Amino acid sequence: MRIGHSELGLPKGDLWIFGYGSLMWDPGFPYVDWAPALIHGYHRELCIYSSRWRGTPERPGLVLGLDRGGACRGIAFRISAPDVPTALDALWEREMRRGVYHPRLLRARLPGRMTRVLTFIANPQHPGYAGTLPTGRTAELIANCCGDRGPNIEYLARTLKHLAELGVRDHHLSRVMAAVRALKG
Repeated sequence: MRIGHSELGLPKGDLWIFGYGSLMWDPGFPYVDWAPALIHGYHRELCIYSSRWRGTPERPGLVLGLDRGGACRGIAFRISAPDVPTALDALWEREMRRGVYHPRLLRARLPGRMTRVLTFIANPQHPGYAGTLPTGRTAELIANCCGDRGPNIEYLARTLKHLAELGVRDHHLSRVMAAVRALKG
């Protein structure tokens, strides 16, 4: 499915995409540059049930979404203008199949500048939206499920690893990982 600038209200030319979870370590589209980025008004939360990529319908896992409030550090990828249609197709196939995310243009702080970035925000009206679960329940879901892209614990570990490489310590995700490890004993 071809997604165009006009349907999304995207600026013409190069496009920045903000990744805060698996897009940081597996963007799935060609990019010409990347930079650490900070957005305000949303925070990273394990608030999306995954019944395919990191879980199954019988044993759903959890993946990240941007939820209202706070701020989020991640990576902004710059896609060159000729590659934007292909990148948007790949992103829609990956992120928008279920409608659990809303695509949004947000302002992001990159080193030395502000720019608009396209990102994917959790849709709280969708049945796949888990909201903020207690740490113990989140850990239970993540500890023992696996989907088409591998174990849910791997998703969490890779996200934490890439955040650490950016110099970001996400205390909530670290607490969840500690609880997952305790369950795995």
